[in-house]
Amino acid sequence: MEREGICMKPLILDLTRQQIEQWVREEGQPAYRATQVFHWIYQRRVTAFAEMTDLPKALRERLAESFVLTSLREVTRQISKKDGTTKFLFALADGSTIETVIMRHDYGVSVCVSSQVGCKMGCTFCASTLGGLIRHLRAGEIVEQLIWCQRMLDLEGERVKSVVMMGSGEPLENYDAALRFVDLVTDAEGLMIGQRHITISTVGLVPAIYRLADEHRGITLAVSLHAADDATRSSMMPINRAYNIAKLMEACHYYYRETGRRISFEYALIANVNDSLEHARRLAEVVSTLPCHVNLIPVNYVPERDLKRTEQAQIRAFTRELERLSIKATVRREMGSDIAAACGQLRAEHASENAALVSP
Repeated sequence: MEREGICMKPLILDLTRQQIEQWVREEGQPAYRATQVFHWIYQRRVTAFAEMTDLPKALRERLAESFVLTSLREVTRQISKKDGTTKFLFALADGSTIETVIMRHDYGVSVCVSSQVGCKMGCTFCASTLGGLIRHLRAGEIVEQLIWCQRMLDLEGERVKSVVMMGSGEPLENYDAALRFVDLVTDAEGLMIGQRHITISTVGLVPAIYRLADEHRGITLAVSLHAADDATRSSMMPINRAYNIAKLMEACHYYYRETGRRISFEYALIANVNDSLEHARRLAEVVSTLPCHVNLIPVNYVPERDLKRTEQAQIRAFTRELERLSIKATVRREMGSDIAAACGQLRAEHASENAALVSP
C-alpha cells in the first residue's frame, strides 16, 4: 500500500489466521503463536503489538516492523438521545472517511459497517452515493470498524450480536473483501460471530448473487428492492436498467434453492413514489412465490434528495395490505432520528463543512 509516495506497512487485520500462521512459521516461530496473535487482536482487542505480553519480545518487534494493527482514526461520533444509536465517522489511512453505526435492539446490539468509500450505485434515496465511489475497502478496514465498536461496548459490558453490511457502499461489488470479512469475524478463535448473525445487503448485483449462492454460506441476504415495477425501480435505482426485477427475482429464487436461507427484501417508503396500496399489491405479487420477509423502511430525510417520508397512516395501510396478501412484513424501528441517521449523511455533512472551510 502506498500513499503520496510513502510505502505503508500492511494492515494485519487483512490476514486470516492461516495467513498469520504462515508468516509466523517463516519467522521461525511455532504455529501456535498465530493463534495467540489472533486472540490478542480479536478477543483482547489490543491496539499495539507491544501489549501482546505472552509473545517473545523479538516476535512483537517483528510484528511491529512488518504490520500496522490499527488504521482508523475517529473523526467524530454522534449519539442519539432517543435510543442510544451511535454513529461514527472514521478516517482511513489515506484520509478517506467512512461511517459505522452501533444500534441497540431488544434482541441485542448490532453494528452496521461500510464496505466502500462512497458508492457508485446512484440510488436516489441514499446519501452514500452523492460523491460517487472513491475506492473499495480492504477486508481489514471493514473488520476494524467492528473491533472498534466492540472495544467501546467492552466498557459497557456489552457484546456485538449481529452485523449488517448496510453502510456506505455495495458489498457485493467489493465481493472478495466482503467475504474475507465474513471469514475473519466468524473465526472460532476470533470474534466468533455466527454466520446466521451476518447480513449482506445488495442493490441487486445479479451475477454476484449467483456467486454467493454457490458458496452455500449461512449468512442472510438482504435485497434492496424498493419498487415492484421496472419503471419505478429504474427511476430510483439505476442498477435496475442492467438487472431488472425479473432477473433479480430469478437470482433470489436460485439463492434460496441453494442455501435454504429466507431472503429479506428492503423497501424504503417514499411519499407519492412507491407507497400506494397498488404498489403494495404489486410488491406482494413479485415476492409471493419466495419464502421471504419484507422490511419496510420509512425513508430518512436527505437534504440533497428532498424526498418525503410516507405518513404513518399510509405506512400502516401499506403494511396491512401486505399482511392481507399473506406477505410477512415489518416496519423497521426508527433509530437515530435525532442524528445524521441516513446512510452516508454524516460523511456528506463532514465533507460539506470541510469544503466550506477551504472556500475563498
